[in-house]
Amino acid sequence: MLIEFSVGNFKSFKEEVTLSMVASRLTSQNKELDANTVFPINDDTSLLTSAAVYGANASGKSNLVAAMRFMREFVLSSSKDTQTGEPIPVEVYALNPETQSQPASFEMVFIAEGTQYRYGFEVTPERVEREWLYHIPKTREVRLFEREQNVIKLAKESFGEGYGLESKTRANALFLSVLAQFNSSTANIILDWYRSLSIISGLYDQQARIHTFKLLSVDGSESDIVSFIQSLDVGINGIEISLNEYDKSTIAALLKLSITPDGQKHMVNEEMLDQLRKSFAPFSVRTQHKAYTADGHEVAPISFILDQQESEGTKKIFSLAGQIIVNLQLGIPLIIDEFDARLHPLITREIIRLFNSKETNPKHAQLIFMTHDTNLLDKDFLRRDQIWFTEKDRYGASHLYSLAEFKVRNDASYGKDYIQGKYGAIPFLGDLRRVVEEVNA
Repeated sequence: MLIEFSVGNFKSFKEEVTLSMVASRLTSQNKELDANTVFPINDDTSLLTSAAVYGANASGKSNLVAAMRFMREFVLSSSKDTQTGEPIPVEVYALNPETQSQPASFEMVFIAEGTQYRYGFEVTPERVEREWLYHIPKTREVRLFEREQNVIKLAKESFGEGYGLESKTRANALFLSVLAQFNSSTANIILDWYRSLSIISGLYDQQARIHTFKLLSVDGSESDIVSFIQSLDVGINGIEISLNEYDKSTIAALLKLSITPDGQKHMVNEEMLDQLRKSFAPFSVRTQHKAYTADGHEVAPISFILDQQESEGTKKIFSLAGQIIVNLQLGIPLIIDEFDARLHPLITREIIRLFNSKETNPKHAQLIFMTHDTNLLDKDFLRRDQIWFTEKDRYGASHLYSLAEFKVRNDASYGKDYIQGKYGAIPFLGDLRRVVEEVNA
């Protein structure tokens, strides 16, 4: 479970900002909303099942997702995918000379296998400047290790598993990643949590399909996918999956279509064949639709090729289906950028409702999504602490804040007030009509 995420001096975020999934002490008019979207993790703290992030285009929403993705990928790969001296692919805030030489910072507070951890680091393109890991074994936070550049201090009583590995940590690698390579139980628990953290784009959702394919390969799971898609009323009554096989002659024929700049055709070799095979989708997907005669009698169903004959929205629903089902089954966080792209507002709302329900989300999976859909800004659908905004200031720096920080009546019209600019985070539009009139003059 994700408790909070903080980032600073990264892309458009100059100052540190924090997205918190901790439920505030506010109450909604709709008590059922509170009961379904808030769950306790201890006597003092409760978390939220979902959070929506709004903001104008280029305000920082996607950069918030990019920050989470960078942290995840760097944790998982820093010690194995980089060599000594290679730069760290981090992008600091570039619109201020002072920040260009400062490190970017990342921190997550989360629960993995029943224990709360706080892990973070500061990095420049050249090196890891700081790194830290704390946990709460009982009631108070305890340090496991802290790092200042190459100096790593371990807690003798609580983290003996890290001893002897300090000298094996490169300047451009995380100590946590090194620990995992040497089979540290704590580090493996944390890396498994980061590995399960799902971060996807609603515009380029092909990456999410792997979960749908995996689920379809499990006996009995096809009905789960079909039921999910059918419930969203896109007219699909079945799915057919077949494995794509490409022989050398087929690939060679395709290669003949590619010409190098000097006019020479590519020569076929095993390495090129492997690369080309990887570029092909491993599965073909067909969807089944009911067919009827002119007088309304049902006949044999018709199958469509998903990627050629279905709408963009249907393809997105198929791609997200397995991801959503797996996250709900396992109770793990899902972060989606451009969530509502190509989806009808009612479908978007219904997917969010799956996470905001004790019946469909008993393991408390969390959904964090970036959106422009103001129909969701409904006091009976989202609590104020579930609604977040990103806004850029006059210097191009992004800020992140929650609707819970405003003095807002429980019966306020969130969507209407947002469009009217009461909460900020909307685009400042110029006189577009005048511009067009001048162009056409």
